[in-house]
Amino acid sequence: MTRMKRIYVASSWRNEEQPTVVSTLRSAGHEVYDFRNPWLGQGGFSWREIAPEWQQWTPAQYLKILLRHPTVGHGFLTDLRAMKWADTCVMVRPCGRSAHLELGWMAGAGKHTIILLAQQPEEPELMALLADDICLSIGEVLERLK
Repeated sequence: MTRMKRIYVASSWRNEEQPTVVSTLRSAGHEVYDFRNPWLGQGGFSWREIAPEWQQWTPAQYLKILLRHPTVGHGFLTDLRAMKWADTCVMVRPCGRSAHLELGWMAGAGKHTIILLAQQPEEPELMALLADDICLSIGEVLERLK
């Protein structure tokens, strides 16, 4: 019998497959944290909430906002609590730096880590070898979770 997992899905807002991965894992009976729709129906954190010009910030602006803006702090703590709650991380590629940091943190915390590779060519990552499993399909992820 498969023990159901508490899964943190790390990915990107730009990844169109992320909602399908969340739905598939939940349909398989796992508890899944979805950064797009965290606990209690809250909307997930996005830099667009802070400022529409967020991609043009200087390093000094970024640091000031990162360290002082209450929305940033709330988003960080929400995701960090979920990372501590989860026993497994599934990182869905392609994704950005935050998802890689999340997977790395979870690997360092001794949690089960899985990378689901993108279906299109993308830049390889050497440190992907930190993950316990690297999968080519959601079906393969489900097998690794057993």
